[in-house]
Amino acid sequence: MRGIALTAALLLAGCASAPAEVATAPAPPAPLPASAPAEAAKPPVALQYLYGSPEAAVAVRATNARIADYGVGRIKQRPKDSVVLAAGAGVDAPAFEPCGNKPFAAVFDADETLIWNLGPMRYFAEKGTGFDLKVWDQWEKTGAGKAVAMPGSVEMVNRLRAAGITVIANTNRSAANAKGSEDTLRAAGLGEFKHGETLFLMGDDAGGSSKDGRRATIASKYCVIILGGDQLGDFSQQFNARDLPAAQRMAIATSAGATALWDKGWFLFPNPVYGPWEKLGWGDAFPSDKQWEPK
Repeated sequence: MRGIALTAALLLAGCASAPAEVATAPAPPAPLPASAPAEAAKPPVALQYLYGSPEAAVAVRATNARIADYGVGRIKQRPKDSVVLAAGAGVDAPAFEPCGNKPFAAVFDADETLIWNLGPMRYFAEKGTGFDLKVWDQWEKTGAGKAVAMPGSVEMVNRLRAAGITVIANTNRSAANAKGSEDTLRAAGLGEFKHGETLFLMGDDAGGSSKDGRRATIASKYCVIILGGDQLGDFSQQFNARDLPAAQRMAIATSAGATALWDKGWFLFPNPVYGPWEKLGWGDAFPSDKQWEPK
């Protein structure tokens, strides 16, 4: 239970989705007792799965391969529309920004989408603490070399660039720490990202943790044929509307409009470590009419 409880407080404020989502996370467990050194303890279960299991590595690599294949194939016939939702369009009845003659781009979240943040993930888990904004701020500034490219992401990015598709990162890292994020992506082998051109950060506009405004800015300059992320907010802030009931969020994500986009321009990476789904109660995850007990 230690691992399950801890993951609810990890890394939401600086990472892929809306920082506000961490507000309802439970408090982390107490630090390990002195008689059980941190280095002897196993990592929390969700961290083991995402960062250490071959199952996760295979799933992530497969997603990256699908993205590269899709992008290279998609540009053979110029798309009419971007995969960025137009202003005012709903996920359940989508309309998109037009492409015109704009150059092609693929837009990705950074954390747990292009890179795995091994440095702070281990730090928070071993210390038995929750997310600390001051620690994360230091990570953004100095983490180069301590994050790794996710399996297959370097190959995917290289294939897209070789096909003439500009690769752009749109992340909720801080604009104040742009150089650190540029350095981290480069050190992970993902090449050059430049703030304001191919790297968009929280603080670039008044939208805060919502990426919709930044996506619109990118779509005004590019024909975006791919969106990739590990949270639904990486595709539309509609998924993260405040007080959105869990059942309604599920309905939107699995609506006909959204279903037509998954793996056809929108690509989601597995992340069992953190996300808005941490709010789910028993009734949200396990319908009452499916409850069972042995006799």
